[in-house]
Amino acid sequence: MIMTKFATFAAALGLTATSALAGGYVAPIVDVEPVVVEESAASSNAGLVVPALLLLGVIAAVASDDDDS
Repeated sequence: MIMTKFATFAAALGLTATSALAGGYVAPIVDVEPVVVEESAASSNAGLVVPALLLLGVIAAVASDDDDS
C-alpha cells in the first residue's frame, strides 16, 4: 500500500517536473518593419485660394457700387 502511494507520487512528480523544466526562456524575436510615410506633393496654389476669393469679393463690391451723384 505504501509502495503504490510512493509510486503514484513519484510518477505525478516526474510528469509535472518534466513539463515545468521542458526548456529555458527564449526571448521572442520581433521583426520590426520600417513605417513608410507617403507625403503627397503640396500644391503651390493651396495658399492662394482664400486670398483670391477675397480679392474677387472686393472687386465685385467695388464694381457693384452704383453712385449716381
